[in-house]
Amino acid sequence: MRSLTFALSAVFGVLAMTVSGPALAAPPQASAPPAVIELYQSQGCSSCPPANAVLNSLADRKDLITLSFAVTYWDYLGWKDRFAQPAFTERQRDYAAAYKRPNVSTPQMVINGRGFIVGTTAAEVAQGLKTYARPGPEPQIALAGERLSIGSGSGAAQVWWVVYDPKSLDVPITAGENNGRTLPHRHIVKSLVKIADWTGKPLTVTVPTAPDGLQTAVLLQAGIGGPLVAARAF
Repeated sequence: MRSLTFALSAVFGVLAMTVSGPALAAPPQASAPPAVIELYQSQGCSSCPPANAVLNSLADRKDLITLSFAVTYWDYLGWKDRFAQPAFTERQRDYAAAYKRPNVSTPQMVINGRGFIVGTTAAEVAQGLKTYARPGPEPQIALAGERLSIGSGSGAAQVWWVVYDPKSLDVPITAGENNGRTLPHRHIVKSLVKIADWTGKPLTVTVPTAPDGLQTAVLLQAGIGGPLVAARAF
């Protein structure tokens, strides 16, 4: 696993792991709200391909929202990740700050905004989904055209609109730690926008239209870097 402190851009070492372990348990009933897995990774990180492979294997699960966020802080190692955005790096740092973690790392999966795993085996992800499940109940979320409706509930949350690519994207790497490899990606996040604040009262808001071929999700998050309280994909 790759780590980066907030003050220094120093490499703390590589933890090479392989995809192994038993398959994930059978998904819950379709009526259950989907769990959210955010993978923070970089094409410039030699430890990331196993976690990418695990996320790719979960991409078609209807009970999951799997999102791959490419971060920028390993670009200096010789390969600039073409999917990376500073906003994604900042989101990962927000999680670290909120949970008082000393650094950010790749690969790293954040489960429901509530816990952190490396994510290089199916067994680890299965356990993470159990350990960091959202407790509920959750507000109703619906999308009609460009109108997103969120029902009533307890607490408050930021409303994040996510646009991601469901296709498999194969990227030949010609420099850096993964030089010579072709890395497949799925559910690469293209944009992440805060569109509203939900106060627990019913809310209707207009959302941006996603380009053709891309998919969307909404995340309700209890403050900057806080736990997710609800999520839906469309």
